[in-house]
Amino acid sequence: MKIVAIANQKGGVGKTTTSINLSTCLAALGKEKVLLIDLDPQANATSGLGFTPQPEASLYDVLIGRAIINSKVQDTRFDNLSLIPSDMELAGVEVELAQADDHLTRLRSVLSRLRESSDYDWVFLDCPPSLGVLMTSALAAADELLIPLQCEFFGLEGLAKIVHVQEQIRLSGANPDGRIEGIVMTMFDGRTNLSKQVVEQVREHFPDEVYQTVIRRSIRLGEAPSYGQAIIEYNGSGQGAVDYRSLAQEFLARHR
Repeated sequence: MKIVAIANQKGGVGKTTTSINLSTCLAALGKEKVLLIDLDPQANATSGLGFTPQPEASLYDVLIGRAIINSKVQDTRFDNLSLIPSDMELAGVEVELAQADDHLTRLRSVLSRLRESSDYDWVFLDCPPSLGVLMTSALAAADELLIPLQCEFFGLEGLAKIVHVQEQIRLSGANPDGRIEGIVMTMFDGRTNLSKQVVEQVREHFPDEVYQTVIRRSIRLGEAPSYGQAIIEYNGSGQGAVDYRSLAQEFLARHR
């Protein structure tokens, strides 16, 4: 089982869109068992899969020691995809864990129960767009970091920050084996020179990390969450679905 944090402290970069659609595309292949954990109190991944955020459904009780993680797992309409949803209650963890000595490693300890069960091939952590306790805990718990990066100038600044934070956590000893698995370029518009230039710059500095698949800007990708659907359900033959299917295939190929 591999734990992958999907993170970028900058909002609006396609992080939750990537979490939902990479997870569903992997599950739809029929061979990979996937668990998506929504760690964002805004619960966008939860609602984006058609779930209504409910009290006591998130990891809050688990992280403060009042429940076990298996009790929070919910089935989805995809046979090989499960979800641990989120809700606003999870925001309280930011305060409570910050006061604990093991705030960086608490989530890592919780997820170790999933490793023991061997029920999943992949666990994806959809992280909040901040550098708070939930995101740093996710980076300390994950085997790998996947960074969605929008094809805009400010995206480059955000990339430098998330790479720096990941390196700090690695050097702190909280997660010495954690590594950057890949960078996914999102919101790509082939009609603009800016998009092409940003992709070229990132590939120049991270030649092994950047995925060949780029996620093109798509109205349908933006619409799908409002219907509680992944893009392969909402517009299965459109470019968004094509891109995320390609990303899932490339993701598996890189891990083979």
